[in-house]
Formats: sequence, C-alpha cells, structure tokens
Amino acid sequence: MRIIFAGTPEFSVPALEAILASGFNVVAVYTQPDRQAGRGRKTRPGPIKQCALKHGLVVEQPATLKDAAIKMQDYTADVMVVVAYGLLLPPEILQIPLYGCLNIHASLLPRWRGAAPIQRAIEAGDKETGITIMQMDSGLDTGDILAQYPVIIEQTDTGQQLHDRLAGAGAAAITDVLSNLAWYQKNAISQQDELSSYARKISKQESVIDWSEECGVIEQRIRAFDPWPGTQTWYRGIKLRISQAQCCDENFPAEAGTILSADKSGIRIACGKGVLLINKLQRPGGKALCAADFLNGMQLDTGVVLEQQSQ
Repeated sequence: MRIIFAGTPEFSVPALEAILASGFNVVAVYTQPDRQAGRGRKTRPGPIKQCALKHGLVVEQPATLKDAAIKMQDYTADVMVVVAYGLLLPPEILQIPLYGCLNIHASLLPRWRGAAPIQRAIEAGDKETGITIMQMDSGLDTGDILAQYPVIIEQTDTGQQLHDRLAGAGAAAITDVLSNLAWYQKNAISQQDELSSYARKISKQESVIDWSEECGVIEQRIRAFDPWPGTQTWYRGIKLRISQAQCCDENFPAEAGTILSADKSGIRIACGKGVLLINKLQRPGGKALCAADFLNGMQLDTGVVLEQQSQ
C-alpha cells in the first residue's frame, strides 16, 4: 500500500512512526513550511519533518494545496493519512488517492468537530473522549466514521497529558484500520449531524481567569489550557500564571477573586461559586512552583481581589 502522510505537530509523530513500523510504504510526507521558533526566532523544521527526514522520506512543504494536485498525483498513492496537518484539503486532493483520505481526529465524532477537540473536552468536563478514524469529505470533520477508540478522561488530566495519550491511541488506531482498510470502508457509518458540537480554536483571550465563574469551570479550564495558552490572573499588576489547582468543597461569602488564604497548603481564592485552591503557579520569567515555594519568594496578602488585566 502506497501512502501519503500529511501532518505537522508533535501529535502526528506517533502515527507516522507506527505506520512505518508496520511496514507500510510511505511515498511522501506533506507538512507545513518551516516556522520561526524560540527566542532567536530561527526557522526550524516541525516535528513531522524531523521525523520524516530521520527515516529518509520524501518531504513536501507547499504553503497551500491550491496547485499541489498534479505533483501529488505523481506519487500514485493508494491512500492519504491526515493528522493535524493544519491545511484544508481541496476536493480535488481528496479524490487523488485510490482509497481516498483518512483523518485521525482526537475526539469521538460527531462530538468536538474542529481545531481544539482535546482542550474543549476537558474544559466541558467530559468523562470520555477518544480517536476517530474518518473518511474525509469536503466538510469540517463531517466524513463517514471508519472506527472509534474511546479514551477515558481522568479527573486530573491536563491538555498535555490527554494529548499524549490520544496521540498514542491514534497511532494504534490508524495501523489497525490500514491493515484491513477495505473492511472498514465497507462498514463505515455516517455521522449524526444533530449530535455534533464545535471545538473552536483557542484564543489567548480565553486564558484570562474570570473569577465570577463557578470553581469547577475555572478548574477544568486550567487543566484544559495547560500547557497552552495557560491561564492567568493579576495580583496588584503582577501577572500570575496558574498551572495547577483544584476545587475545595466549601463556599465563602467574599467577592469573586478574593484571596482567602495563602500558605504552604495552597492559595485559596473565592469564585462565583465555590473556592479554588491553587497548588502551582509562576511569575513572568520564572518557572512554575508549588504554592509553598512560590510564597517563599512572593507574599500574597489575604483580602486582595485578583484582577482580570494588568492595572
């Protein structure tokens, strides 16, 4: 089976590695152009390009796929596997491989179609997510379902932790499907559009904590947005990035955002409903510290109301 693989970030790497380890013939790897990264803003290859070059694979990096059809046809691919590629595939591209294009999507479709299914599942308090192998069509994650593999969301899962587990699950799933593709395509099922939900792209503006929300909502967002874009608040004009917190089983009659206590056991903050106990946080330029270590270097006074922006 001749395979074109399309992906860009770290999430795609386990799938490519698994496909190669299973003995499939990857004739080309499509990935986004190299980007500037790091403090020096040097142009660097992405994770999938690095993986492809390590294995001696042909790498294609078109800025768009508008004029890529002719070149792609030259690879005479049986199937194209797409995972977090970052570019939309035009209809003419979808029709090139003999068996079409397969997508590894990090949710149990039709729930959480869109750009950020991992984070939105945690943010919404879902107990389960998973991997869907989908036959791609021209819609946004609307194609027929070939296979689904559930993954439990643990109560303490961060976006990064769930990302890593789903990446591994996706790798196992795609090799399973490719090994018996004709059967999976014959038994594909249509999605129920009425059950769909949209996982919109995460914006940096969402990282600011609104203390008037319920404690549980804030805690889920902190986990979902770790490591990116993180969640933040301000103490007397100083930005604090919150990386670990949990809800306390208590309520306190205070203005939302009020620091109720700050000691080695953690930093308790009044929310719109409930109390959040911050266990890990950091200042700009510093590293994330447990509450006890953080308070050794910076005092937080009780009764102060945390701000939603720098004053």
